[in-house]
Amino acid sequence: MNVLVCDPISPRGIAYFQARPEFKVTVLSKRLSEAELLPLVADADALVVRSETKVTKKVLEAASHLKVVGRAGVGIDNVDVEGATQRGVVVMNTPAGNTITTAELTFFMLGALARKIPGAHATMAAGKWDRKAFQGTELFGKTLGILGAGRIGTEVARRALAFGMRVIAYDPFLTDIRARQLGLELALDPDVVYRESDFITVHMPVTPETRGMINSDSIARMKPGVRIINCARGEIVNEADLVAALQSGRVAGAALDVFSVEPLTADHPLRTLPNVILTPHLGASTEEAQEKCGVEVAEIITAFLLTGEVRNAVNLPGVDAKTYELVKPYLNLGEKLGRLLGQLANGPVDRLHITFGGKAQDLPQTDPVTRAILRGFLSNSAVKDINNINVRSAATALGICVEEKRSEEHVTFNEWLHVQAFNGDTKVISAGGTFFGSPNNPRIVRLFSLPVEMPTNGTLLLIRNHDRPGIVGHLGTVLGKHGVNIANMSLARDAAGGQALTVLHLDSVPPQAALDELGQDPAITSARVVTL
Repeated sequence: MNVLVCDPISPRGIAYFQARPEFKVTVLSKRLSEAELLPLVADADALVVRSETKVTKKVLEAASHLKVVGRAGVGIDNVDVEGATQRGVVVMNTPAGNTITTAELTFFMLGALARKIPGAHATMAAGKWDRKAFQGTELFGKTLGILGAGRIGTEVARRALAFGMRVIAYDPFLTDIRARQLGLELALDPDVVYRESDFITVHMPVTPETRGMINSDSIARMKPGVRIINCARGEIVNEADLVAALQSGRVAGAALDVFSVEPLTADHPLRTLPNVILTPHLGASTEEAQEKCGVEVAEIITAFLLTGEVRNAVNLPGVDAKTYELVKPYLNLGEKLGRLLGQLANGPVDRLHITFGGKAQDLPQTDPVTRAILRGFLSNSAVKDINNINVRSAATALGICVEEKRSEEHVTFNEWLHVQAFNGDTKVISAGGTFFGSPNNPRIVRLFSLPVEMPTNGTLLLIRNHDRPGIVGHLGTVLGKHGVNIANMSLARDAAGGQALTVLHLDSVPPQAALDELGQDPAITSARVVTL
């Protein structure tokens, strides 16, 4: 079997491959363009990449023997995962290898920012001796705000606590119990972090909610003189707003390892500011991290090619082919139910209760479906690069326990899934789904304990309102006024004149102005947009 190592990995990783007589190992000496790569992948059974080589649709089409793509690292933005899935190619990554090294970089950036070390070094190198210009601040007794308490965020917290800092963490999926176990103070919304922190560090994925969340509005709610560190994703920070705040002194300093466009342009204003520390995306750039990732990617690819074992796969449940065909329809339905609940849950969740009802309770394995539900539920959490392998441990790290139940009840449907999210003994949100006619036609049929009929894709607008005449016409009028077309509608209520739920399947995301106008109606208690 042919293993093509496209990007540099540790020598131990390459030696691991070469020790197997079943493998012919080819190591490329430099990064190749897509056109240069195409003839080389024709006979490859496995590709090993880091972040440089792009495994595009054309590359996948040219690699007719390809069975697995291994990413020595976490992010898989350079791999066409959907295209790989369609061609039956497993995509694996090494999610644990970069945790410590990125956490350490973050904390070193924090310390360098507090003591102005890079600027002091630059003046010394220039022959100067200017002590007064570089008076810093102690970390002891200061408050560190962490936005995103996943693997990396919690490792940063441990180091900050060791330095005597007070640590506040905001993460929609972090429970109070888990926060106390880690020694953190749980912030229920980002404003607490903004208001009370002397230093703020970002460890969240890029989602519609987090993109640009550090901007002029959020900076205005921060302590004057706050210092900001970002070693997560550049798109989370509005760089123009940050530059203005650094120039005005509202933000005392910033340390950035990631940027919205990389490489950072030569004329970017961030390069000219004296109160900024910049590094060229070094989060994973340590010998130890690269060795861990190189060895791990060699191990998981070898195990897959020689035994069929699947580890760290981002696009395939770890089940045999026969079972996979049986559970496959439920994977899609389960992920969409989880994604729906994850977007609707207000506040922390510490328990998910999953019921497999009717024919669904006869599934030979429920674990892949549970993992799909968790993957959907955590898709907007601070835990990066969730996959079928790490999703249970990620949930445990966030203090979320999972309960599964098989039920023989048929209720209204012959087969169904029902998911309830709890915080303590309080049910936060619940939803259920089934199939209409065939496994290819999943539907969400219960939400907020009310019967509905919802598709599992597209943009949905969920309206909670007091039941009164004319509300449906009002919704259509407001959305039409803002150019939003309604594709389908589902209505439910608990009693005449009681609480009602309206689900609108829309052709486009409604503008904020439309949601604001709907919110002015006293009969409407909430209007939430969900993307499935």
